[in-house]
Amino acid sequence: MGTAKSILKISPKWVQNHSLLIAVLEWYRNDNSEALPESIPSAPGTLPHFMEEPDDAYIIKSNPIVLRCKAMPAMQIFFKCNGEWVHQNEHVSEESMDETTGLKVREVFINVTRQQVEDFHGPEDYWCQCVAWSHLGTSKSRKASVRIAYLRKNFEQDPQGKEVPIEGMIVLHCRPPEGVPAAEVEWLKNEEPIDSNLDENIDTRADHNLIIRQARLSDSGNYTCMAANIVAKRRSMSATVVVYVNGGWSSWTEWSSCNARCGRGWQKRSRTCTNPAPLNGGAFCEGMSVQKITCTSLCPVDGNWEVWSEWSVCSPECEHLRVRECIAPPPRNGGKYCEGLSQESENCTEGLCIQDKKPLHEIKSQNIETASDIALYSGLGAAVIAVAVLVVGVTLYRRSQSEYGVDVIDSSALTGGFQTFNFKTVRQGNSLLLNSSMQPDLTVSRTYSGPICLQDPLDKELMTESSLFNPLSDIKVKVQSSFMVSLGVTERAEYHGKAHSGTFPHGNNRSFGTIQARNKATYIQNLSSISTSELKTTAIFGHLGGRLVVPNTGVSLLIPHGAIPEETSWEIYLAITQRESSLQPEGTDVLLGPEVTCGPADLSVSTPFALTIPHCAEVNSEHWNIHLKKRTQQGKWEEVMSVEEETTSCYCLLDPYACHILLNSFGTYALIGEPISDCAVRQLKVAVFGCLSCNSLDYNLRVYCMDNTPCAFQEVVSDERLQGGQLLEEPKLLHFKGNTFSLQISVLDIPPFLWRIKPFTACQEVPFSRVWRSGRAPLHCAFSLERYTPATTQLSCKVCVRQVKGHEQILQIQTSILENERETITFFAHDDSNFPAQMGPKAFKIPYSIRQRICATFDTPNAKGKDWQMLAQKNSINRNLSYFATQSSPSAVILDLWEARHQHDGDLDSLACALEEIGRTHSKISDVTETEIEEPDFNYSRQNGL
Repeated sequence: MGTAKSILKISPKWVQNHSLLIAVLEWYRNDNSEALPESIPSAPGTLPHFMEEPDDAYIIKSNPIVLRCKAMPAMQIFFKCNGEWVHQNEHVSEESMDETTGLKVREVFINVTRQQVEDFHGPEDYWCQCVAWSHLGTSKSRKASVRIAYLRKNFEQDPQGKEVPIEGMIVLHCRPPEGVPAAEVEWLKNEEPIDSNLDENIDTRADHNLIIRQARLSDSGNYTCMAANIVAKRRSMSATVVVYVNGGWSSWTEWSSCNARCGRGWQKRSRTCTNPAPLNGGAFCEGMSVQKITCTSLCPVDGNWEVWSEWSVCSPECEHLRVRECIAPPPRNGGKYCEGLSQESENCTEGLCIQDKKPLHEIKSQNIETASDIALYSGLGAAVIAVAVLVVGVTLYRRSQSEYGVDVIDSSALTGGFQTFNFKTVRQGNSLLLNSSMQPDLTVSRTYSGPICLQDPLDKELMTESSLFNPLSDIKVKVQSSFMVSLGVTERAEYHGKAHSGTFPHGNNRSFGTIQARNKATYIQNLSSISTSELKTTAIFGHLGGRLVVPNTGVSLLIPHGAIPEETSWEIYLAITQRESSLQPEGTDVLLGPEVTCGPADLSVSTPFALTIPHCAEVNSEHWNIHLKKRTQQGKWEEVMSVEEETTSCYCLLDPYACHILLNSFGTYALIGEPISDCAVRQLKVAVFGCLSCNSLDYNLRVYCMDNTPCAFQEVVSDERLQGGQLLEEPKLLHFKGNTFSLQISVLDIPPFLWRIKPFTACQEVPFSRVWRSGRAPLHCAFSLERYTPATTQLSCKVCVRQVKGHEQILQIQTSILENERETITFFAHDDSNFPAQMGPKAFKIPYSIRQRICATFDTPNAKGKDWQMLAQKNSINRNLSYFATQSSPSAVILDLWEARHQHDGDLDSLACALEEIGRTHSKISDVTETEIEEPDFNYSRQNGL
């Protein structure tokens, strides 16, 4: 009872009814918590009033919750959970006095644990209720439910990416994971919260969905659904929304004047797909960009004299006159006026008339002399006019025949300059041929094999416009590169493209796979032919530009024509840092290529130059984020740009094995790769070298894993040459992933009775971090083999290089260890050591005159859409076009980039195909009309690519 008294804290002055006190104390004496009466005999007073009732609660993880209850006046308060009374020992009560009313206030707490809730199995949630007693009776509080809080991991529905037209409706659905309490949803755009209260165009209240009523270009982005309750937060998969704009035609231009001066011709009008221009993958305008209609120009009619009139009566001056008019017919439509005099006079008295007291024959002689002078001067004037008219006529005729203006693609001058085709016979009866009535001489044949890098005609040969567009002679010509024909070169000897000995097949692929019927001595260059003592090239360049190459490294510098001011020469150098690079990548970032310096750094150029740096990354924007960095004068490295970044300061074009960079300032540059997934691949070149050791019975195999760049391989070759090393097999390419798995190198299939290897040395394992962050230093593993007898002169085995759970390469070794029987095994490389510097037109694949024509065609936008953007697209330049838009000649910069990409192959055919495709794509419809109205000679010229 003492305990009960202390808990209840009943003060005698508040007990007015002894029967109530006896009933309560009797319950405590019996300790019967399950049989507490619902009511106690009432007494004069007030029913308990709840000042605080228990609230619904959630149990988070394993933390118990506290339910509280406060009532006034209350002699006692107990909790009842799920219909059963809570034991008195689980209650904690506090008692106080209300200062205003003087009534007793009691507050009671109980704890509810996760175990209690989990053990309850009933038709409804776990609940608890307060019951309070006073002198007058009892009161009950509201029921408070207790639930275990949770939030599932997976969304029931993730938002899906969409492509919608501008002003269309966007609806992104999101159903959050199941949870207690129910999760609240918030939307993020590009990781920033969306507040629908600030944008009336966005509604996020409809069943957790995101609704954008009218899509704007600014609504493009990555959207994420965020679900959260008191337990956790969950992120959905991001949904990419692209708002695109379909192209729309501008208004038609006015009709052009008729192209024919006389008779039937055509006139055209055009429109552009710029109202609006297509954006974000929107559809290009449908229909024709050019319309042509036939027209008829009135032919000029020259005037002609009518017959002379009758002679007039004899005048007092002894003369009579006759006249004529230029009305038979009169000149029309710009025709010439009649030549000659419109009036004649002569003496009408046969010399018998005396004038001014002089014999008439004297007067007549003076008149004759004056008339002779007038006739002389009139004849000279007429001759001058006739010559001028003839010159103008010839000029207009030639222009009407060629019609080559700025828009040269319509006449196929560009595509004809490169297009590959064969002429078998010559069409008869065509006015373009020098003598269309002559039969072609089928015995004459000339062959031109391409692709051919022609010298600029401004440098070696005189090439006029007529020689570029004159028709072919009446001969049989087999043309593989009609570039020669377009330049008028018809009398040259036979040309054949000659591949450099010991080089790769020209192209971008530098993989070292097995080549069918390979002959190593045929296409592999000897180790001794490479000199690596100097990794710096210097040359003096002028206004004509040129190219610098660090031999056998893949590093080059292209100085465009006009980048250096006229009458100015600069000494420019290009170098590769041979020591360990001062650039130390952070984290998992890697140096993807050599550190390249070009200079002097204080020089500036008027047009961007192209710097080519090889790299070893397998290009994939989903796995790599590649940055270009530049070293400052203080020796620190700062980021210039990301390869995928849109900027107008410089441009990076990432090819599979090299990065071509357009820059305006010299300096030291390097490429850094940031892997953004475990699938990022660093390409390693695997090479095996061997040589005899001091002990004649021992033989060493040295396996190198280095970056797949020419300069990294060159360093290994240089070191091996100093050690007397020999390349035993063609190098192979290993795709090393950034997935933290190590590299294993092993020697297999050693002849058991001829050779042996030291125990436990046949396999070596290299940790991932050493391979991934090896920097410029190549990975090197050595294996020591021993032959049983000196009579063994042949070694046959396999070297296996593999990444654990990754790519594997096996190199088959078959070699002789005797010096005189050893096969000369060498390696692939571009043989550019003989041409480290080229100045002027020889450095460029595209002749300067052809380049000027291409720039004139594409720099100026025209109605057919054939501008520099189309030229860039056809040359696989689809990103950061705003950089080219800031250049004075976008087409020239695009061609500079083409020159940098094709410095080894000079693939003019690819450029020709691109130009031909542009011309064909935009003239399919217009050509039908032109065929019906143009002169036959122009049709023949266009069909034959002239």
